[in-house]
Amino acid sequence: MKILCSLVSMMLVSGLLTAQDKISTDQGDLTVNPVLHSTMVLEWDDKTIYTDPYGGAEAFSSFDAPDLVLITDIHGDHLNAETLSALDLSATELIAPQAVIDQLGDVTFKETHALANGEETNWQSIGVEAVPMYNLPETEDSRHPKGRGNGYILSMGGKRIYISGDTEDIPEMRALEDIDVAFVCMNLPYTMDIKQAADAVLEFKPDVVYPFHFRGGGGQFSDVEAFKKLVNEGDQDIEVRLGEWYPAN
Repeated sequence: MKILCSLVSMMLVSGLLTAQDKISTDQGDLTVNPVLHSTMVLEWDDKTIYTDPYGGAEAFSSFDAPDLVLITDIHGDHLNAETLSALDLSATELIAPQAVIDQLGDVTFKETHALANGEETNWQSIGVEAVPMYNLPETEDSRHPKGRGNGYILSMGGKRIYISGDTEDIPEMRALEDIDVAFVCMNLPYTMDIKQAADAVLEFKPDVVYPFHFRGGGGQFSDVEAFKKLVNEGDQDIEVRLGEWYPAN
């Protein structure tokens, strides 16, 4: 047992995580459970939140049914009808952009709430702010046009949690303030590379950053260790935590 505890401590210190992590808040710990790609389960204050549920219902078998689901965009690794249809959503509320709600099809929730970029709402004791996520340069055939999808800022227990969605290092992300924890994507050709992501993180300076959504075209994975090095060479006070976002690999 002592050996196991020592190993876990070493992993946390080095920035390597198991499948679960905790963030201290004014109202108890926020538990972060990476699931797959940009999918995670957040547990806090007796509430369970799924973000972009993807990977099949069996990936969520060890978690409570969600009280809230957040979806960022219409693509299948964010709005995944197969996964959603197999989950118990009978008591679940959804917050998503209108484009997502328009494509739910037969997937039903207890309540749905459309949120557009720049809009805010309160869900129980959690503030939810929708922020832009999009590709640069802005073109008519962009994979992620401005205004269609949402990144989110969650305010919970005195912490501000940023979830990037599929974005590049847009001005709106660089201008973020007072972010305690950030989940930042980095996968070419769909979002941005690790240098862009690191440069943006060094500008808005979250206390903790998790690289996620880092599987790109052709199944190639971005080098998150190199991302961590770039961030810490620029600012040693930013803690980079590497989670198990692709457990099958």
